[in-house]
Amino acid sequence: MGRRNRSFAQEFCVKNLGKAVHRTGMIWPGCRMGVAVSGGVDSIVMLKCLRIRQGIVPFPFELMALHINPGFAPHSHAPLRDWLAAEGIASHLEASTHGLEAHSAQNSNRSACFRCSWLRRKRLFELCAHYGLTHLALGHNADDLAQTFFLNLCRNGRVDGMSMRDPFFGGKLTLIRPLLLVEKKYILAAARKWNLPVFANPCPSAGRTARSDMADSLERLYERTPNARRCVINALTGWQLEKNSAAGPVAPSGI
Repeated sequence: MGRRNRSFAQEFCVKNLGKAVHRTGMIWPGCRMGVAVSGGVDSIVMLKCLRIRQGIVPFPFELMALHINPGFAPHSHAPLRDWLAAEGIASHLEASTHGLEAHSAQNSNRSACFRCSWLRRKRLFELCAHYGLTHLALGHNADDLAQTFFLNLCRNGRVDGMSMRDPFFGGKLTLIRPLLLVEKKYILAAARKWNLPVFANPCPSAGRTARSDMADSLERLYERTPNARRCVINALTGWQLEKNSAAGPVAPSGI
């Protein structure tokens, strides 16, 4: 689908992902990017936009989809496998027991979400090392940024956001968040227009987390205060874009 045929939401996602990538020097010629695809709408839209950007940027870079099924519905990612094959995107898809372990009696005194997320991130790092990937892309969006900022502020007493680019393992791997400038409403609209294979795993903690509580609190704030959503999103995305743009590209030696 060419630019002229894309809807406003689709073009908004592609354009602002490109803005984040360009302004922060997220990628460089020859980089090999692992894209963490959970099955949710954010990560699949991110992968679709990165696929489009491959035909726009003036240098080559590789994409590889990485999916770790948490185990609640071990075969739920079957539609994703077919879509990736049709798009010609390399992939590694596997079923795990991370979600089941996190919700087991052995983990009853700790956060299930924290444990599941930690196990998934650890496995993603292992896969990046195994496949020689230089980047790991996560699908956090502008609404996630706002929720994280207020969680840090209200629960930890810390003024902190969600970086667009972080080096790991001495710079061998760069973790990036290309969708951090894009609000959820545009992602949802773009996914519907592209008819992407979005699926959800039936996690028993879904909708009952500190993050979902903060999302509800922010929605109430947005409803009561005119222009609050626009002001919060613009302030936080502008802050992170400026913060990450200052560093410039950080390609490892030899690239």
